[in-house]
Amino acid sequence: MYLCEVIETELLRSVELFSGFDESTLQLVANAAELRKLTRGDVLFAEHDDPDELYVTVRGRIAMVNRSVDGRESVVALMEDGDLFGEMPLFDHQSRSTDARALEASDVVAIPYEPLREIYQNDPRQLWRVVELLTNRIRVIDGVLADSVFLDVTGRTAKRLLEIAGDHDDFSLPVTQEELAGMVGASRERVNKAIASFIRLGWLEQHERRYVILNRAQMEIRAS
Repeated sequence: MYLCEVIETELLRSVELFSGFDESTLQLVANAAELRKLTRGDVLFAEHDDPDELYVTVRGRIAMVNRSVDGRESVVALMEDGDLFGEMPLFDHQSRSTDARALEASDVVAIPYEPLREIYQNDPRQLWRVVELLTNRIRVIDGVLADSVFLDVTGRTAKRLLEIAGDHDDFSLPVTQEELAGMVGASRERVNKAIASFIRLGWLEQHERRYVILNRAQMEIRAS
């Protein structure tokens, strides 16, 4: 199913990788784009798959997941509205480095690599956007690595909960406890213990998958 022209063009214009494209170039990309509808648990692609397209999240949440040899999962990134993913093989011609799994009902736009390669070959100046994108990704990875070194499980749990909450104190957890543990990089038991400590301290309330932050200042201190 293809998106209508107006939605596609507006969406593509907001994506960092395409922000330097003129209207006619955006239209070329839009003409090749296809809307994919996913239900919770659908795997868009798996680690080591041979890739031929990248994606932009229109609605929902897509987890980028690595698995260990014993089956444990680590959620290395969470893709939400407007986020681009699956672009690395466009440039290095390697296989997929993670799984991409829908955490809830989601819509993504799939864009084939070939039209993009032609655009970059015809106008290499656009590759500066690629440099900016990859630099930003490296900065994010640096932050994740710093968290793993300088923050304990409790600190990382506080940070992930604050990231999920955004500017709201009352929020719903969009992932399971197991998936949250994967985002934190710890066992489910240790993450649940951290959450229990926030509740005991009066910083957080929990009602099943709904949370209320009662003391954001203390949560932010614990996450830093």
